[in-house]
Amino acid sequence: MFYLANDVRPDLPTRKCWDCGFPDNPRKQSSCGSCGKALRDRRFLVSTRWSRDLFDAYQRFYLKGIDHPGLATPVDVFVVDNVLFSVVPYNGEGLMVDEASPLPNGRLLTLSTRALGTLAYLHRHGVVVGPVTRANLLVSPDNSVRLFDIDVLEVHDEQEANDGERAQVLPSLGDLLRRYCDVDTNGLADFLTLVEDGKVQDPTTLGREMEDRYEALSVVGYNGLLGGMSDVGLTRQLNEDNWGWVRLSDRAALYVVADGMGGHDGGEVASAMAVRTLCDEARSREARAPNGEDAMENLLEESFQLANNTVKDAADAKGTDMGTTMVCVLVLENRVGFMANVGDSRGYLLRNGTLYQITKDHSLVQKMVERGRITAEEARNHPHSNILLRTVGTERDIPIDIFRIEFEPGDKVLMCSDGLWGEVEDRDMESILNTYTDPRIASRELVRAAHYGGGKDNVTLTIVTVP
Repeated sequence: MFYLANDVRPDLPTRKCWDCGFPDNPRKQSSCGSCGKALRDRRFLVSTRWSRDLFDAYQRFYLKGIDHPGLATPVDVFVVDNVLFSVVPYNGEGLMVDEASPLPNGRLLTLSTRALGTLAYLHRHGVVVGPVTRANLLVSPDNSVRLFDIDVLEVHDEQEANDGERAQVLPSLGDLLRRYCDVDTNGLADFLTLVEDGKVQDPTTLGREMEDRYEALSVVGYNGLLGGMSDVGLTRQLNEDNWGWVRLSDRAALYVVADGMGGHDGGEVASAMAVRTLCDEARSREARAPNGEDAMENLLEESFQLANNTVKDAADAKGTDMGTTMVCVLVLENRVGFMANVGDSRGYLLRNGTLYQITKDHSLVQKMVERGRITAEEARNHPHSNILLRTVGTERDIPIDIFRIEFEPGDKVLMCSDGLWGEVEDRDMESILNTYTDPRIASRELVRAAHYGGGKDNVTLTIVTVP
């Protein structure tokens, strides 16, 4: 949890001088009546955590007083009622959780080298860091990034972190960076996938690899046609959604959103497995250059089916009922799209300012709507709205709906989990897409709208614009 704290108190007649401690300066006075120094408003970003087994390590990290330009160093750490509070000065920064994908390559590579340099510095000072997420990146108004509120697993007083301790942070960093890659930076994304899979275990090696790519890739920015974002929402502690995109070939690209079910080590595993299997298999099949649009549709169906059966096999092996919904679109030559779905993650088309729902939910309430038993509006708030009739991973060789879309220039495809469409009316999604033409900004505003709607579920979406 994060909070903003400040000493801007117009309700109090006096203010304290933080230099000398004199408490009785008149509120409108600009300098301290005791020491004469300027009186400045003070603002802080406060983070809180409840994992008591990590309190000692974090407090030892704070007492080291490590100062590095890539680190938001705490100015105070304390425990109240079994909650640890960490305080850093606040100067208008934001968190990376508010940043949609993709990032321009130059910014992405700068972020990676900055984070790796800071982690290396911490490791040299004996600080062992746990997984890094977007919530650990503090973004300044000039877009520079600092590590913030890191998970400290251990602090060595007289020695550096060892090789194994240094390596354990890398998979999370690989995952974080890969998700900010554009669909056309497959080479960089592929390398970061290796990092995510634990195939790169040395932070120095990773840093050099990213630096080697800087000159060639930093001048190539995203084309402003894509947006993607995933958010845990306001009530959940775990994000079981997943999403991805991949360039299959010069002529085709694939975009996908999945909403997992089954809790920790269930839903999040199922959605990640489905997305990755679908993308990898489709890319492999496209490498064999199937001819004709029918062959591309078949490629999508067979790749989707493999993803379903892979999740089913994993669920059977683990003895769980994990599963996921999934919606995807294969875009061929920016001319035609094949959209496939199972479950209630949806695909929409925005054309000439009007939003059309392409997919149909595989849910009990959708069946009730089709049979005229309830209205579409009643379905949104029906007590059985969460009952799905078809999901990925619950049975082998599941029926897959596939829709063909003949694209027109300027069309936009929106795909999302029910955390978006369940909180935001279609007309409001349409309005946001028409108001914010940059898909990254539109993605952020759609997530924000889901928060305003209640934020009761994870929210994940991708936006694809046809040139």
